[in-house]
Amino acid sequence: QVQLVESGGGLVQTGGSLRLSCAASGRTFSDYAMGWFRQAPGKEREFVARISWSATSTDYADSVKGRFTISRDNAKNMVYLQMNSLKPEDTAVYACAASHSWVVVANGGDYWGQGTQVTVSS
Repeated sequence: QVQLVESGGGLVQTGGSLRLSCAASGRTFSDYAMGWFRQAPGKEREFVARISWSATSTDYADSVKGRFTISRDNAKNMVYLQMNSLKPEDTAVYACAASHSWVVVANGGDYWGQGTQVTVSS
């Protein structure tokens, strides 16, 4: 198993930026593709971004493309989500996910963190 702990959420104004972090422990981090998901109140969980094991490939939801950047540091067992030009519709609980599978990580992953709240005020 792998344990995931997110941090970095908070309250930000429209147009602002936040950087989310996800710390992983328990297994060899570089064995996992990593992803970020979000869930707003009353809505289904939504894929945000994913990154491959060695960071050679990334993928984004259309709603965040050009504004969000996913990255990872395998030496530190960390994955990040840099969020710029934030909008009120980005308000949600953001959670990171891990999977050995590139496909599975885009569909929810095998392991989840608790999430961190991001609130964007208008």
